[in-house]
Amino acid sequence: MMPRPGLKITTILGIPIYVDTSWVFVFALITYTIGEQFAQMHPQWTDTQHWTLGILTSLLFFSSVIFHELAHSVVAQHYKIRVISITLFLFGGLARIERDPSKAHQEFNIAIAGPLASGFLAGGFFAITLLFPYSQMTGALAKWLWQTNAALAVFNLLPGFPLDGGRIFRAVVWGATKNFAKATRIAGASGKLIAYVMILGGAWLVFHGFIQQGLWTAFIGWFLLNAAQESVAQVAIRETLAGLSAADVMSHEVPTVDGHITLEEYGAEVLRTGRRFHLVLTDDRLVGLMNVHMLNSVPREEWAHNSVQAAMIPREKILWASPEEPLLRLLERLLAADVNQMPVVSGTENGTHVVGMVTRDSILRVVQTGAELGPLTPSR
Repeated sequence: MMPRPGLKITTILGIPIYVDTSWVFVFALITYTIGEQFAQMHPQWTDTQHWTLGILTSLLFFSSVIFHELAHSVVAQHYKIRVISITLFLFGGLARIERDPSKAHQEFNIAIAGPLASGFLAGGFFAITLLFPYSQMTGALAKWLWQTNAALAVFNLLPGFPLDGGRIFRAVVWGATKNFAKATRIAGASGKLIAYVMILGGAWLVFHGFIQQGLWTAFIGWFLLNAAQESVAQVAIRETLAGLSAADVMSHEVPTVDGHITLEEYGAEVLRTGRRFHLVLTDDRLVGLMNVHMLNSVPREEWAHNSVQAAMIPREKILWASPEEPLLRLLERLLAADVNQMPVVSGTENGTHVVGMVTRDSILRVVQTGAELGPLTPSR
């Protein structure tokens, strides 16, 4: 399931910007570290100057991360790929896009845009250091930011997926092999190798007394390892669901309930049948969709006094699927909307009819079965 993006702070170029809860910890840590560094390097400054500059430097650093992710996003939008959000989190930022690029050169251009943006910022802040000496607050701030943005650009160019360099590497392999899945596996393997090197390097640093640097390096390596493994798993899911549609997994039995029954009666129906979702009918007319999630959103003591129709998802807000919709796209829509089921409708000469129901669990069962069976090879 796609994680929730966090707390929304602003919108830029139509893209919502969020901060993950981990960002608060990192912001405080960086501010403290920078403040202490400035205190040691510039003892003639006041404590107010040290901490003011520390906070300002942290804000500009995370603004630089947003600029890095916006560079990816602008290029993605150029290729008509919708950018869902940008989230600041523990290790920097993440731009969520609606789909993968359809061509290798698009992947390359989207990936390279981030490091180029960080390099541009590094050059700009370096130019400021030529105008202001390090002994002044502006010069000290600019020096820290140009070095950090340069390091961010270089680190992201490492050929380990899902870093930008790993995506660039995938684009090159994709262009050479014309096989997106194979390119992702190779880039994922490269990402795992770099992750293991970072973990072992971090352990070596800890063993030789550089505890803070070692733990941080190993932690980043562990994060990259998990991200690389997830990217390879996503390719397996794509291959398993390729060629399948909603009609292949939908249940033709669509449970219904009357909209006038109480939530208490609906809860009893759920317990009796085990069905977690129902279409809601009023006078044989479809008016909405009810599920356990909506039931639990109402305090238990109010169940006897509220009807299903008062708590359901109204018909106009229900997400629908067609029998022909590719199963992978349908799963992506379910995850993006954070819903567990979707009615399948078919248009006929007599109007639109509900012909089935697809659940997230039914799709995941297909994925699990595919993982257990492995790739099928045609018999000779």
